[in-house]
Amino acid sequence: MKFLLATATAALMALSIGSAYSSELAPLNSDTEKDRIDWSQLEAKFGAFPKLPDGTRAGAVSKTLTNEYWRSLGEGFKSFGDRVGVPVVYQAAQSEGDQLGQLTIAEGLVTQGYNVLLVSPQTDSNLQPIMEQAKAANVPVVNVNDAVIPQAEHYVGNVQRDNGVRVAKWFIKNRPDGGKVAIVEGQAGVYAAVQRTDGFKTTITEAGKFEVVASVPGNWDRQTSYDAATNILQQYPDLIGFYANNDGMALGIVEAVKAAGLQDKVAVFGTDGISDAYASIRAGELTGTVDSFPVLTGEVALESALRLVAGQKLPRVVATPQALITKDNADRYSGAGDAVRKALLEDAAAGN
Repeated sequence: MKFLLATATAALMALSIGSAYSSELAPLNSDTEKDRIDWSQLEAKFGAFPKLPDGTRAGAVSKTLTNEYWRSLGEGFKSFGDRVGVPVVYQAAQSEGDQLGQLTIAEGLVTQGYNVLLVSPQTDSNLQPIMEQAKAANVPVVNVNDAVIPQAEHYVGNVQRDNGVRVAKWFIKNRPDGGKVAIVEGQAGVYAAVQRTDGFKTTITEAGKFEVVASVPGNWDRQTSYDAATNILQQYPDLIGFYANNDGMALGIVEAVKAAGLQDKVAVFGTDGISDAYASIRAGELTGTVDSFPVLTGEVALESALRLVAGQKLPRVVATPQALITKDNADRYSGAGDAVRKALLEDAAAGN
């Protein structure tokens, strides 16, 4: 009962804060916001990294540390913080469904006097109450992948819809005869899951030869996705492929495909680019993933946040890179940090 009351209170706070902000800032769609800059242009447009006030500290709160993607994002925060001499405290909720716990952590970081707050919300609304608290404390808030707070003043992350589009284009090119495909979605209502799913579904349907026969929730969970894929394969034994909204779910789907003896017929793609996904790709099991380079994203996010602390006026969105990874190009994108950064800068220069 206490949890339900607290959750209801948080929801009411989110609504009231959303109303307070609505007259100041249009709701953010991070994929289509025109006030944006590509990560590769930050220094060219805003100059070398600026001098910061003495004692600057950054606080960051993530969805969970049980998912490698979010641990890697934290590595990026720490890497850039170490480079510029800014300590970073990185905390996370116990699970991807612990919305109230995540809000409590974020509120604590503001109260403890951190100079900037980086947040990766559980949902588009659960951290909305922190916006007014941070604003009153003059603490900039940067929304870092992948749920989007509608009234966020600053967002760093990739174009979520493009994750699904890239996978759909692979199917269109590599399965020219078309066929039946299925989607395993992330958490219902979360911006990233909605956008990734729509990007895949719309693009592959418009190609004309494909039929999306199922689009079911996996809730970012490997076992749930295994069960969902098993059911789909029983219903559609002629399926040619799956797209999952993250790699954990995709790896669960791979196990279901193997159990059904269909690994030579069914392509499976995920999203995020975690190390287990790369290993599975190299082993010839997972067909591919859309890597959104979480370590680099963390570095870019903290750089952007600290430029705000230094008084720079950045665009509302700083877009970070992504790439479709298959066995053919896995080595190019899986080296040390500087090598990957170099490859992605080359991609940016080429317009990829």
